[in-house]
Amino acid sequence: MLPTPDLSHLSTDDFEVVYEPAEDTFLFLDALEADAETLKDLKPSICLEIGSGSGCLSAFLGNILGPSVLYLCTDINPHACKCTEMTGTQNKVFLEAINVSLAFPLHDRLKHNVDIILFNPPYVPTLSNEAVGAQSLGTIGGAWAGGMDGMEVTNTFLQYVEQLLSARGRFYLVALKQNNIPIIRQSMLNSHGLRSEIVLQRRAGIEHLFIIRFHREKQD
Repeated sequence: MLPTPDLSHLSTDDFEVVYEPAEDTFLFLDALEADAETLKDLKPSICLEIGSGSGCLSAFLGNILGPSVLYLCTDINPHACKCTEMTGTQNKVFLEAINVSLAFPLHDRLKHNVDIILFNPPYVPTLSNEAVGAQSLGTIGGAWAGGMDGMEVTNTFLQYVEQLLSARGRFYLVALKQNNIPIIRQSMLNSHGLRSEIVLQRRAGIEHLFIIRFHREKQD
């Protein structure tokens, strides 16, 4: 079993403004560990995490794959970007944190070049204006406020996943049961040619969490 990344450098003050790893994070770590050998076999060059928060996921992936990979991490919250870089340093993984929304400024440079994408999105159903406000302000609320059906932010990024993924790329997404997972999977297949599997699922209190893995219909 791989150790959880060391976050001892982050304080309670940090977690007042940056999402603290919780059950969704730990389920994601378990999913990545379950796929560790497959991910190594990909021999990835570029990994991209959307909404990196504390940097826990990318640091964990870095400890699986090693230093030969470029680890890009984006977040709308500047405090999260700082914490992500600190977590990389603490865990001896170089994480390049970029303070942007999703991956919009990077699309042209990364087109069909990202081998692994990680996204633990804001999936909690809220009022639409709550999600929009949190995203525009770049606050901690942007880590959980998902708008209508908890899918507003996620749906925006899903439109670009196929454009970013390399030929053998893998995209991992966290979703709630209330997000209508069958619809997400079917839409990604019909609109973008990306097949999917549920890697892991787990109940955490009132939440039923899923990790979904997407890849192209045909692999090179």
